[in-house]
Amino acid sequence: MGLTIREADITTLAVDAIVNAANPSLLGGGGVDGAIHRTAGPALLAACRALPEHPRGVRCPTGEARITPGFALPSRFVIHTVGPVWHGGGHGEPAQLAQCYENCLRLAREHGLASIAFPAISAGVYGYPPDSAARLAVRTVREAPWAPEEVIFCTFGAAMTRVYEAALADALRG
Repeated sequence: MGLTIREADITTLAVDAIVNAANPSLLGGGGVDGAIHRTAGPALLAACRALPEHPRGVRCPTGEARITPGFALPSRFVIHTVGPVWHGGGHGEPAQLAQCYENCLRLAREHGLASIAFPAISAGVYGYPPDSAARLAVRTVREAPWAPEEVIFCTFGAAMTRVYEAALADALRG
């Protein structure tokens, strides 16, 4: 598995799947979620609306993942996952965040994908401390029983890039 950090707009990556740091409705929002929906076009919203709701309004509970086509994106698929909102770390947030990565990798394996790009799940408006989120993301992907040939941690901005570079360097030293 090739594991890299790339500072870029995730909607521009020509990979088999990009991961959407979504909200439970999967109907778009701000940040990465909004950018993916805007770039993919209205067909993505229609595909998300077609997914079953359990309970009402929830198409993807925290820690789970769903897959749709990429539509107008250069990626073939979008894997939507809902990260935990940070409440201090004592409410299962690390386990839920690890489940996001594990479930995205499971869907990638089930669909025979060779490349995947992850954003910094939960490290934005959901408040997860970036250093902790990056270390957990890198560790979870490196320890996964299966991963695509190419895994990209796609960062937006120099500060987040440095956080992920440090997490990867620590993991490689450890």
